[in-house]
Amino acid sequence: MANMKILFLVGSLRRESLNGAAAASAAEMLPGGVEPTWFGRLDQLPHFDPDVEETNLPEAAQRLRGMVEEAAGVVICCPEYAHGASGVMKMTLEWLVGGTEMAAKPTMLVNVSTSNGGGLRAQRWLEETLTVMGVDVRPERVSVAAAARKVSGGRLVDEAALADLRGALDGFLTYVGSLGVGKDAVDLLY
Repeated sequence: MANMKILFLVGSLRRESLNGAAAASAAEMLPGGVEPTWFGRLDQLPHFDPDVEETNLPEAAQRLRGMVEEAAGVVICCPEYAHGASGVMKMTLEWLVGGTEMAAKPTMLVNVSTSNGGGLRAQRWLEETLTVMGVDVRPERVSVAAAARKVSGGRLVDEAALADLRGALDGFLTYVGSLGVGKDAVDLLY
């Protein structure tokens, strides 16, 4: 059986993104047989324009939709801005809402923030938006508060945050594997 692919989308453009660090840490936790895939910087996508979407879908949007379709699941790591998700994440979801690739796609939310709220408002915003899109937003999720001192060298280093991430990721992968996609890979977890 082919590897199960998990797509990571990071909703931050910062060079030393805390959410990028969480995504990198999660990708390193994946067991053998589970392959992390990355769209890369979300600013590759042009500003969303429904007229363009209908007549000439940009290459970056086509690639994003293709990667979502190929993935068994999606992990969204996104900061909180103004009590919601980042602008680039909002625009990314706009490019996906017109397609069918995210429908029923298992998706895990990870929100890392320097605030004491841990990005929970962004998490709620993402859950509401993704639910409207028909996404299978999973209960396995992570919120890391006061994260500036929990990240070093581009990775999460806080033991409690890492344990939360590992537990959520294990539950997420078990669920994704139960859908029959990459079942052999999920069996490697146990």
